[in-house]
Amino acid sequence: MWQLLINYNNNGGQQVDLIHIEGDQVVLPGFIDCHTHIAFAGSRANDFALRNAGSSYLEIAAAGGGIWSTVSHTRDCDARELVGLTIGRAHLLLKQGITTIEVKSGYGLDVEQELKLLRVIRESDRQIQPDLIPTCLAAHMLPRDFNGSAKDYLHMLAEVLFPALKSERLSNRIDAFIEKAAFQGEDIVAYLQRAKNMGFDLTIHADQFTTSGSQIAVELGAISADHLEASTAFEIELIAQSDTVAVALPAASIGLGCGFTPARKLLDAGACLAIGSDWNPGSAPMGQLLTSATILAAAEKLTNAELLAALTYRAAKALNLSDRGILVKGMRADFSLFNTDNYQDITYYQGSLQPTAVWKNGMEVLSI
Repeated sequence: MWQLLINYNNNGGQQVDLIHIEGDQVVLPGFIDCHTHIAFAGSRANDFALRNAGSSYLEIAAAGGGIWSTVSHTRDCDARELVGLTIGRAHLLLKQGITTIEVKSGYGLDVEQELKLLRVIRESDRQIQPDLIPTCLAAHMLPRDFNGSAKDYLHMLAEVLFPALKSERLSNRIDAFIEKAAFQGEDIVAYLQRAKNMGFDLTIHADQFTTSGSQIAVELGAISADHLEASTAFEIELIAQSDTVAVALPAASIGLGCGFTPARKLLDAGACLAIGSDWNPGSAPMGQLLTSATILAAAEKLTNAELLAALTYRAAKALNLSDRGILVKGMRADFSLFNTDNYQDITYYQGSLQPTAVWKNGMEVLSI
């Protein structure tokens, strides 16, 4: 038996509890999922089947699938139902020991629908124990029903959506998908620079299929560059020499059947590596952070220390959060208990060993 002393706020006051942990238990900081898209409606199971049968991304999109399929379903879904869907997925992540969850918009793709999604994320956060960290991904793709160019769309977002985000305090994070099929060049740089000038933190979908996104992320001082499957030695060195966190999303590689983020090379070069689930209905529907992370670890030869760091305090850094991710005095009391006498079992069983209890802000929020 051992003891854990926690100090937390309780209705505005301070309370100290001494928790007795009996039996063979490993206590880990609450995992932090620093990249998800769990606020959505609909399914893309048909896309997955077509992709496995040999159809290309563009062919699937032309047949009515892809991101636009999810946008259509999400737009048609009312806010109350979206809150229920988002809470349900967040609860499944909580059961995995995840106590902080980044959640992106990006399936609205116009001002009102993006605001609807971000309000859904805020309302879901009020009703679920994990912290939901909202990110605006209105620059996910050029919507098919927008009458104008990519430059026009991004200018409209900056002029209309950004001030609304500030006035309603819906998000302090702006994301963009930098890719040939999405946004690139001077247009996206101007959009992101405008966001930075307004005080938003930046994060970038970068180097998933082609390079250039990570260079923009580093040049603009983005908090993180996420994906990086296509990154070469040039991009790896660039990221490693910056303060931008490299976020690997192995579930997307599994879902798309493509190569993993070069995590070993990034770490060896000196980069800060975090790992997210990328839970989304298209490329990463599994929603299993630890399972996908341990598969990446096996493929890229990551140590247990590197893997667990990527799911805790380095993931916190990817969200610009300095108050969680490690169990030390003064940090949030977010942690999970695993029924084992060997912490290595947690990665060894590749996600099948689930927490027996989860604590958030010093309160037990889940017990199995």
